[in-house]
Amino acid sequence: MNRRESLKAIGLSVSTVVLLDACKTNPDAKTEDSKIVAEVGRQTYETERDKHLLTEKYFTDHELATITVLADIIIPQDEHSGSASDAKVTDFIEFIVKDEPEHALPMRGGLRWLDVKCLNVYGSEFKSCTPQQQEAMCSQIAYPALAKPDMLPGVTFFNKMRELTAIGFFTSKIGIADLGYKGNSPGKWEGVPADVLKQYGLEGV
Repeated sequence: MNRRESLKAIGLSVSTVVLLDACKTNPDAKTEDSKIVAEVGRQTYETERDKHLLTEKYFTDHELATITVLADIIIPQDEHSGSASDAKVTDFIEFIVKDEPEHALPMRGGLRWLDVKCLNVYGSEFKSCTPQQQEAMCSQIAYPALAKPDMLPGVTFFNKMRELTAIGFFTSKIGIADLGYKGNSPGKWEGVPADVLKQYGLEGV
């Protein structure tokens, strides 16, 4: 199982969220009906709270850039679909740490740990390291069973980063397409298959 397939399994663990997100009306549609549909099941205070959270900023520009690099290492672009940053995973994580504050300090602390570790090893903060150095550092914290004791704080951080990246990606338009989820789309009747008609001697009917 490759990295994207493994992360797909994490994404599928939030399948309810995927389905709800996929069923939302196109946000670009400006009709009154679409506005009503988009808010079904939500209280006014919930909508207002989300709008307020979107006006706030938690991460610094440096932290956001680091998150983007990490997210694209976790889910890079491939021949099938775009990368985590293409799916706006960085924006998702920025929103999540405000919507669910219990993620905020662990994420900030983990980003700081990563920068300090890279400064000690490579002489540069993580986002300024070469791609090879970034991959090498991530490989030391991506596999808990193989990690050295001094890398355990990084393992904890990377686990959270990987989980949030997978959720953000597989609940995005790009990620839903990557899963192959079609939603409630109308089918197209093309008649009884030819092999079935032949089986019952009805091919000429």
